Amino acid sequence: MNFSEVFKQSNQLCRVSPDGKYLATCVQYRLVVRDVNTLQILHLYTCLDQIVHMEWSSDSLFILCAMYKRGLVQVWSLEQPDWYCKIDEGSIGLVSSRWSPDGRHILNTTEFHLRVTVWSLCTKAVSYIKYPKACQKGIDFSRDGCYMALAERRDCRDYVSVFVCDDWHLLRHFETETQDLAGVEWSPNGCVLAVWDSCLEYKVLLYSLDGRLLSTFSAYEWSLGIKSLAWSPSSQFLAIGSYDGKVRILNHITWKKVTEFDHPASINNTKAVVYKEVERKPVVGSADLSIQQHITMGSTLFNTQSKYEICPLPVQVPVVKPDLDRANPKVGVSSMAFSSDNRYLATKNDNMACVVWVWDMQRLGLLAVLEQTSAVRCFQWDPRRPRLALCTGNAKLYLWSPAGCVSVQVPAEGGFQVQSVTWHCSGDSLILLGKEQLCLCYMEVGEEEEEDDDVK
Repeated sequence: MNFSEVFKQSNQLCRVSPDGKYLATCVQYRLVVRDVNTLQILHLYTCLDQIVHMEWSSDSLFILCAMYKRGLVQVWSLEQPDWYCKIDEGSIGLVSSRWSPDGRHILNTTEFHLRVTVWSLCTKAVSYIKYPKACQKGIDFSRDGCYMALAERRDCRDYVSVFVCDDWHLLRHFETETQDLAGVEWSPNGCVLAVWDSCLEYKVLLYSLDGRLLSTFSAYEWSLGIKSLAWSPSSQFLAIGSYDGKVRILNHITWKKVTEFDHPASINNTKAVVYKEVERKPVVGSADLSIQQHITMGSTLFNTQSKYEICPLPVQVPVVKPDLDRANPKVGVSSMAFSSDNRYLATKNDNMACVVWVWDMQRLGLLAVLEQTSAVRCFQWDPRRPRLALCTGNAKLYLWSPAGCVSVQVPAEGGFQVQSVTWHCSGDSLILLGKEQLCLCYMEVGEEEEEDDDVK
């Protein structure tokens, strides 16, 4: 495993192009595009204000930079560096900007969600979509880029409109059986649209492309409901995380519950392996240090090292009792992710913030538990292999695979603390983001087979 030098970034704005060739980063009002292999700067663009959102077009030819406070969007071209586009929403304001799947239209949501404006880069045509709803996930595109689902709110009722992305004509418009719609998400195969209610009511509705209600699922009533939702890549499973600390798995044939995964405080499942991070500080005598080493005592060389140990069962998981009198209590399943081969599901329960749970979707049971010394900030699956990367806001990168676990110190100077991790689409490297810095981690071939060495 090798690491690159450290580069500057702002607002966690660092994106790999969809074709995997380029790395775009934002530093205040500058946009820097690098070759992802050499990290040499290819293009440097200057925006009119500090960039708060950045996104690649689907064909990796354009980059969108949004400045919400000024109501501005600037678009830059990689093929023609002198060309650029500026979209000014004016006094109506701007709260969200994103690409359409074809990479030639931009969708801007105005302040107070008064409308969605569709701008065409090719014809300069402008279209308007009224009544978008301000919610957790109000817009979603099908994986093939053909359709867009939009959550709407009219006359105190929730609706969903399905648009054809080629010419933005309305395909279907239907009312949903929700009290306060919170989000919409297409299945990966584009056949089913999941719609879920706010946390005040546990309800998931599944619609076909033509607006027919296929099924409704509700696990309980009169308590905080859904907190997260995730489709498996094959569209066979829909995982629903809720405030009661459980994940319920629906199947794609009957849309009934197949099983539910609990997150108990005491683990005694003999088929599960519990990995616990154990810290140790390197013991270095002062007589063995040169003057230069004394100067660099603050570097990562002398930071706390850690490794994983396999814990004998039963294991007590640290649980934080949430303050239920405050808004947004830290309780319930907030993060879920399926591996690319559909084999595994990773989850995080917020009142067990230091723990990641890995479930085996073939035998529908707990496979592994990773207990960290700090709260888990982010986890993400390798897009090509069953390998999970996670970080906890310190100078370490953690990896899990069926072979075992490994803790890796990031050898960057200046106290680099990993806030989030993103895999390159090839699965051969990771982008590690700190508060104002980033670096790349390159995975070596055959490394996965060696991961279990660290836990023995």
